[in-house]
Order: sequence, then C-alpha cells, then structure tokens
Amino acid sequence: MKDHTFTIGRITFNSQLVLLIVATTLIPMLDAYDHRIIPVNAYNRFIFYCIFPLIIIHFVFRESPKEFGFQWGNWREGLLWTVPICIVLGAFLYSFARTPEMQSYYAVRAADSARVVIFRNMVELFAWEFIWRGFLLFGLARHVGVGAAIWLQAVPFAYMHLGKPELETLSTIFGGAGFGFIAWRTQSFVYGWLIHWFIAAFTMLVAAGFLAA
Repeated sequence: MKDHTFTIGRITFNSQLVLLIVATTLIPMLDAYDHRIIPVNAYNRFIFYCIFPLIIIHFVFRESPKEFGFQWGNWREGLLWTVPICIVLGAFLYSFARTPEMQSYYAVRAADSARVVIFRNMVELFAWEFIWRGFLLFGLARHVGVGAAIWLQAVPFAYMHLGKPELETLSTIFGGAGFGFIAWRTQSFVYGWLIHWFIAAFTMLVAAGFLAA
C-alpha cells in the first residue's frame, strides 16, 4: 500500500500517509474520551496504541512490523544511549520528582503498590513508544524525510502530556524528538521505551514516596 495514491479535485494523496495520520489522530481521541475495551487503563491503551497499529501494518499496509521499528535493531548502540541517559536523568529526577507540583500530581496516581505501578507503566509506555517512535516515525520518514519525521512525531506525543505538571509537559517536545532520534539511529523503538519507562516509573515512585530518602 506504500505507493498507492488517490486523487480528489486534482490533488493527489498517498493512501498510506493519509491512513497513518488519521489513525494516529483518532486513536488518542478514543483514549481521551475514555472508550474502553477492557477496564484497566494500561491494558486498554496497549490495545489502542500497539495492537491497533500492528493490525494496520499487517493487514492494511501488508508490511512487516520490523519496517516500523518493531525489532531489537542495533542493540549495542541502543544500550550506549539507554544506560547513560537513565543514570543522568535519575540523578536529576530524584530532586525534580520531590517538588510539590510533582508530588501532588503523582501521589494520587500511585495508589497501588510499587510493583503494580512499575508493571503498568511498562505495559502502557511500550504501546506509547511504538505508536509514536515506531508506527508514526517510520511511516512518516518514508514520505517526508527522517528529520521532519523525528520532530513531527513528537508533536502529538507532547500534546498528550497536557494536564501534567507544566515543566514536564514543556519538555516533552524535546524528549519526544530525542526518543525519535534514538529510534531511528537504532532502527528500533525499544530503547526509547526503556528510557521512557525508567523516567515515568522512577518519577512516580519518588513523587509518591515509594523511594523516599
């Protein structure tokens, strides 16, 4: 389907690009309006943000998920990014997550045990990273170029943070682009997922008092 086009009013559209944009717009909207297939948010989002794109890739695009970063890719380079970034961010986040704004936001969202918080973050963020740093990034790159794709995929990702603490939200356009850069370098969304999972779980655990000094 990659090269299929259609024309309306003498304007030509690429079918794959249109479906890619429509899908990555409607899926977050369905989530925002609290449409549920199963009750637990993290698992529901896994279906929306991971399973639905995989279905589109396989049955509509008729391509391999590997073409959209669903693979280990260059794991050596991936680890060279993941480990140092997590160490550096961990030192910063330990102080940042203890600010009143962060504590008031995350404390009420960590009512479950630390184990549940960590696991559900893992599941949800795996899907989040795949739709943005896999499905959308690799899909856009073939149509608009890699550089543009890295920044464009970070836009919906940033908007999905609206309602979170302001400083965190303002940073997400840069964080999203950074994850996109790593995903393209490694040809895999996995390493951005590992970093994002560490950031989210560590922040919540510190802010909620699970990792108090």
